[in-house]
Amino acid sequence: MPATVSNKVKLAILSGGLLSFIGVLVETSMNVTFPTLINELHVSLPTIQWLTTGYLLLVTIVMSTTAYILKRFAAQKIFLFATLTCLIGSIFCIFAPNFIVLMVGRLLQAISTGLSTPLMFHLIFSSVPTKKLGLYTGFASVIISLAPALGPTYGGVLTSLWSWRSIFIGTIPIIILVGLLGAWSIDQPATGVSKHSFDYLGVVGLAIVFTSIILTFNEAGQFGWLSSSFRIGAILSIIIIGLFIIYAIKGNRKLIDYSILQYPILRFRLFSYFGLQFINIGLSFILPLFAQTVLHSSAMEAGLMLLPGSLLGAAIGPIAGRIYDRTGPFIPLVTGGILMLCGTTLFWLLTKQLNFWLITSIYTLIRIGFNAGFGTSISDGSLQVPLQNKSDQNSLFSMMQQYAGSLGTGISAAVISGVAIMYPHLNTVSANVTGTRFSFILLIGLSIAILLSVIVAQTKYRQQPHIK
Repeated sequence: MPATVSNKVKLAILSGGLLSFIGVLVETSMNVTFPTLINELHVSLPTIQWLTTGYLLLVTIVMSTTAYILKRFAAQKIFLFATLTCLIGSIFCIFAPNFIVLMVGRLLQAISTGLSTPLMFHLIFSSVPTKKLGLYTGFASVIISLAPALGPTYGGVLTSLWSWRSIFIGTIPIIILVGLLGAWSIDQPATGVSKHSFDYLGVVGLAIVFTSIILTFNEAGQFGWLSSSFRIGAILSIIIIGLFIIYAIKGNRKLIDYSILQYPILRFRLFSYFGLQFINIGLSFILPLFAQTVLHSSAMEAGLMLLPGSLLGAAIGPIAGRIYDRTGPFIPLVTGGILMLCGTTLFWLLTKQLNFWLITSIYTLIRIGFNAGFGTSISDGSLQVPLQNKSDQNSLFSMMQQYAGSLGTGISAAVISGVAIMYPHLNTVSANVTGTRFSFILLIGLSIAILLSVIVAQTKYRQQPHIK
C-alpha cells in the first residue's frame, strides 16, 4: 500500500461517500415529512414510519451481501449500478401517486445506499495507509453523520416552501454528477475470488431475522406492549434468531465470516458503532416529531433546530480521527460515551421544558459525542482483523450500522405509538410527551452500555496489539 493517497483515490472515496450521503440525506429528510405524508397519503404513523424502517431494513440486507460482492465485482461496476438504482428510485418517488409507489422508490434507493456505504469504506481500507486511517474514516463519518443532521433541515425547508417531492427533485443533478465523477475515478479491481458460492439461504435467513424483529416492535406500536401479538412475535423472533445462529456456525457457506467476532475488541467496537447509530437515527425521528406534534413547529423549524449541532458535530469527526491516530481509541470513545449519556439524560430530565433552543443545545452536545466515537469505532474495529477478513468486517459493521437506524426508528415509533394505546385517556400531545420520555429512557440505558463497553475494552484488553 502506498505511503500517500493520490488525488484520484481521494475523488474515488469522495464519489462513494457522496452517493452514500445522498441516500442518508433523503432517508432523514423524510422524518420531518411524516405529519404531512400521514395527512396527504391517508396512512397511520406505524405505516408511514416504514418509509424509514423498511428503507433501512433493505439497506441492512444489501450490506450483508457486500463481503461477497466486493470479492466478485470491480468497484466501478458496483458504483455505477448503485448510482443507477438511486436515480430510478428518485424518479419513482417524485411521481409517486400513493404510499405503495413511494415505498418502491425508497426501496430502490435502499439498494443504492446498501452498496455505496460499504464501497466507500472498502476504498478507504484498501487504499489508505494505516497511519492515516483514522483521519480518512473520520472524514467518512462526517459524510455519514452530517447527512442525518442536514436531512431534517433539507426536508423541512423544502416541504414548507414547496413540497415533499422536491426532496427527491433536488438530488437528481447531484446523483448524475456524482455518477460521472465515480465512473472516472473508481478503478479498484475485485478483492479476489470468494472461497464459497453465494449464500442465498444466508441472505434469506438474515432478512427473516431482521424483519421479524422489526415486525415484532411494529406490533407493539399498533396493539400495545402488553398485547398477545407482541408476545407471540417476540417468542417467534427469538426462535428464528436461534436457528440462524446455528446455521451461521454450522453452515458450509458464509455470507459473512462471523468467526471474526472471536476478536473481543472487535465485538466491543461493533457494539459501540451500533449503539451510537441507534441513538443518532432514533433522535432524528423523535425530535422532529416532538417539535411538530407537541411544540407545533413547522417542518422547517423542526429541521433547522438540528442544524447547528449537525454542523459542529461533523467538524469533530476528523479531529477525533487525528486523536485516534496519535493516542489510540480510548480518548475519543470515552468522550463520545460521556457526552451521549449527558445529552440523553438532559433530554429525559427536561422533556416537559423542551423548546426550540433547548433541543438545539442538547442535540449539539449529543452530535459532538456521536462524531467523537462513530468513526473511531469502525477504524479500530478494522485493525482487529487480518487482511483477508477486511471485507467481512466492513460488511458486518456497515450492515449493523444501518440496522441500528432501522431498529432505532422502529422501536421509537413503537414506544410513542404504544403509549397512546396503553393510556387511552391521554390526549395526543400528552401521549407524545410521555412516549418521548420513555424513548429517552431507552437511549439513556444504551448510552450507559456504550460507555461501559469502552471502559471494559480499555481495562481488560488494552495490551492487545493491533493486527495490521
